[in-house]
Amino acid sequence: MDSGRIRTPRTARTPRAHRPPRTPLSGRLAVLAAAGLLATVVPSAQAGAAEQAPRVDLTVLVVDDGGSAVEAITAELKGSGVPYRTLDLNDANRPTLTAAFLSEPSDPVTGRPRAKYQGVVLPHEAVFGPDSAEQAALVAYEKTFGIPQVDAYTWAHPGVGLDYTSDGGYSGVLDGARAYVTPAGQGGPFRHLRGAVDFEDNDPSVSESYGYAGRPRAGYTSYLDMPVAGGARASLIGEYAHDGRRELVVSFAYNRYQRQFRALARGIVEWLTQGVHLGQERNYLSVHVDDVLAPDARWDTARNCTPGDLDCPGGDGEAENPIRMTAADAQYAAAWQKSSGLLLDLVYNGGQGEQWKTEHGGTDPLATRLLADRAQYRWVNHTYTHPFLGCVQDNTTVPWQCAKDPVTGAVKWTSRSEISAQIRDNLNWALGKGVSVDRTELVTGEHSGLKTLPQQPADNPNLAGALADNGVEWTASDNSREPQQRSVGTGSLAAQTVPRHPMNVYYNVGTAAEMTDEYNWIYTSRADGGSGICESNPASTCLPAPLDPATGYAEHIAPQEARTALSHVMGNDPRPHYVHQSNLAEERILYPVLDKVLADYRELFAANTPLVNPRQKDVGTELDRRAAWERALADGKVTAYRVGATVTVKAPSGVDVPLTAPEGTRKQLLLGTTAFGTAYAGTRSAWTGPELLQTSITLKLPTT
Repeated sequence: MDSGRIRTPRTARTPRAHRPPRTPLSGRLAVLAAAGLLATVVPSAQAGAAEQAPRVDLTVLVVDDGGSAVEAITAELKGSGVPYRTLDLNDANRPTLTAAFLSEPSDPVTGRPRAKYQGVVLPHEAVFGPDSAEQAALVAYEKTFGIPQVDAYTWAHPGVGLDYTSDGGYSGVLDGARAYVTPAGQGGPFRHLRGAVDFEDNDPSVSESYGYAGRPRAGYTSYLDMPVAGGARASLIGEYAHDGRRELVVSFAYNRYQRQFRALARGIVEWLTQGVHLGQERNYLSVHVDDVLAPDARWDTARNCTPGDLDCPGGDGEAENPIRMTAADAQYAAAWQKSSGLLLDLVYNGGQGEQWKTEHGGTDPLATRLLADRAQYRWVNHTYTHPFLGCVQDNTTVPWQCAKDPVTGAVKWTSRSEISAQIRDNLNWALGKGVSVDRTELVTGEHSGLKTLPQQPADNPNLAGALADNGVEWTASDNSREPQQRSVGTGSLAAQTVPRHPMNVYYNVGTAAEMTDEYNWIYTSRADGGSGICESNPASTCLPAPLDPATGYAEHIAPQEARTALSHVMGNDPRPHYVHQSNLAEERILYPVLDKVLADYRELFAANTPLVNPRQKDVGTELDRRAAWERALADGKVTAYRVGATVTVKAPSGVDVPLTAPEGTRKQLLLGTTAFGTAYAGTRSAWTGPELLQTSITLKLPTT
């Protein structure tokens, strides 16, 4: 017989998972017996007449033991906008789980019995103890109202509908294993997946995930399984229906960052909420290519710096073999877009292009090619000549500092008129070339004008006015510095930031060897010839040895960056990624990263879950809506519940509501109904609000 010991090894580069306690077999049998007794005295919700259908609030109860599995599911709920309440088992003053905590016999709004939670997340199936009053209250609640329960991480045993792993199953490390969504899973909560789900194996020297795959018993439907010895299959996720209750049993360790969890997270929530919940989720990927038409300085592999930078002695950068796309590179980019299906955002500097043309005999084949294909891209204003738009920089010191008036000591700032001219002139350049640009979007050079720590701890006070002068509503920021959206300026004309993820493909390299050389300089120790930055920074780690310049990019850097980008895509993160035109030039080192992201995504996700490729203003709008929604939830100003096949949601005026429901759902109009939302991942979802002359949202769910 399986020992029943649940082991969770350390995960590479991610938080360590926790180990759920094992409940003795006799105790588990006792709780099952108690549940059977309750079934004889507690009426089922389905047994009542239709008019007695209870009110079920669209909120999830999360019972938290501090483990990584519950934390991962909580992060998924929060990230997609699903409201939840946490019951912290480590809080000595937490409320006791009782019938009154879970439900009300008569809701004052509808007059019906009220279930306060539509689903329950537990660390494991018997967290309160088999003979406890809290366990009995939970069992009665779930049976009475038909509430599903997720067992976030447990082991394979008959108490959860599985044979012990010693009876034809498997227990052990899952690193690199391939599991498969079963037909029941693809026809149910995991319909967004194509089939195979690979467990990560990022570091062969570290055990990253441990699991228990057991053979299903009666009442258990497997959703994710894996091959085991003898050609059989054993389950890692499945639904266990027993004694009038339903449990989603997860029998492997995970945390919120691992790809296997990110792939399965949507399905866990869909199962838990029965496909009807507040919140929505998409998989987003946008790529901004900065400095289009401008040259980028090149990394010097001998001096280990970039000529033109203040800390690089000698040279001005541009005079030392700068990197700039050619017409052939532009032609390749257009063809790649068409074959890959991913639209690029060209973040352009028209004035830099004009300067290049003047310095090169009055012609610019790159601009000619890009303009011939202008309708194939999205274009974003990056200012005319890419100047620094914050404080006036004093470059006499390293690092630079803000210049100050010698008399008053006040910081000198780039003026409102200068900033405005950079925005306006670049727009006019595009209009004169027939390029379609949305004037509400802007990316300043180096995100300048916004605060730049440590030298410039505040925004340029002239920035907000210049943005308003030119109708800019969405200005890019660096997500590594400012991950949260914020206002620039005050009042109705204030612009909002749109944080962008910097990709670890450097702006100052055109070849894989250059990229690897600079990467080695940053990420190796002084003893290995590196800068030692990794040794000095507690948030970083050093490479165990320098990467081979000939193979390091292809074998280490590109796959790692693709993995990072895909984690953003799978995390419901709409923020764009940004690179530079140098990465599309010479050896075109960006494409292997994007090709791997796209290939891995399309191998994992079904056709009903396409990548969403939003432009900058759409990302800004999404983040703005999410912030308003989170505030409304935090303030307790959202009421949402389901009675039978009717969903009712009321939120503060002006706050859009994210909603997800099954295919076939209709939205109530003043007269009649209309199809609700848009199709994604096998469900319907949308940001929505009340219709004309209504104060709440009403959805009619399909009844068959």
